[in-house]
Amino acid sequence: MLLGRVRGTAVCPVKYEGTEGLKLLVVQPLNKHLKPVGGLQVAVDVVQAGPGDLCVMVRSREAALAMPEIKFVPVDLALVGIVDELNVLPDGEVDIQMRPGWVQYT
Repeated sequence: MLLGRVRGTAVCPVKYEGTEGLKLLVVQPLNKHLKPVGGLQVAVDVVQAGPGDLCVMVRSREAALAMPEIKFVPVDLALVGIVDELNVLPDGEVDIQMRPGWVQYT
């Protein structure tokens, strides 16, 4: 799982066929402790994220598969989720408790 924080928007007047209408955002990749890792990157937004949102990102083929309609587009990074809550456990520690929620099996 890749995490990133949205820093702003990117404008591209000429786009590859199939990517018209997709929103491009500038994101800062983060590690699990929410510290910056590497430089800023441009990602396609499929979840309607906004500036300051903490998001889940996918790369490579998974990013292209996340596109809403056309699956064979040259997309290398996509935002596929907005993080509402993040709980980081120490390395080696695992939490396997089932908590009540909206999923039918809990």
